[in-house]
Amino acid sequence: MKPAAIEAFFATLQAANPHPETELVYASTFELLVAVLLSAQATDVGVNKATRRLFALAPTPQRMLDLGEAGLVDCIKTIGLFRSKARHLMQTCRILVEQHGGRVPRERASLEALPGVGRKTANVVLNVAFGEPTMAVDTHIFRVSNRTGLAPGKNPLEVEQGLLKRIPAPYRLHAHHWLILHGRYVCQARRPLCDQCQVRALCDLGRGA
Repeated sequence: MKPAAIEAFFATLQAANPHPETELVYASTFELLVAVLLSAQATDVGVNKATRRLFALAPTPQRMLDLGEAGLVDCIKTIGLFRSKARHLMQTCRILVEQHGGRVPRERASLEALPGVGRKTANVVLNVAFGEPTMAVDTHIFRVSNRTGLAPGKNPLEVEQGLLKRIPAPYRLHAHHWLILHGRYVCQARRPLCDQCQVRALCDLGRGA
């Protein structure tokens, strides 16, 4: 996709949704971190159902430690990989309490040092909680970036670097949300809804459809 098309692509998405937000429900940076960690191989809807009860019981790292791993498992057992996620969450809460005064750090290295927190999760927290123009490449963004020709890449890191290089600065803060939502609801994996796509004329697939 050429620069002029990329500009038009994001201008169109911005006009349709000027202030995109994550569909995860949270009330603090800690709750956001927990929700994103739990969202791996799970839907946002499923995570929100589990965290509604969890956050009422344990809205802080110390309260989650007090809840205990068994109590945490009971809250999140409807989510995939819940046992390993519970173990990672308890370890993360201990680190937050002992090393960061119970607060979520805003440095990438500190975030990625937390058990269960990889680059994608760190990017979401940095973007959503701290307003940094990061690009959290999940399956939706990876697919949309390659399918449209926006930023083709063989792996998530290549796509992330390509997006950060090619997306005009004014759109970078919200770009990851626009791309996720576009991939989730329009540019779907099995059957992209090209007839409903506002940016069809700008993408490689749409032009060939």
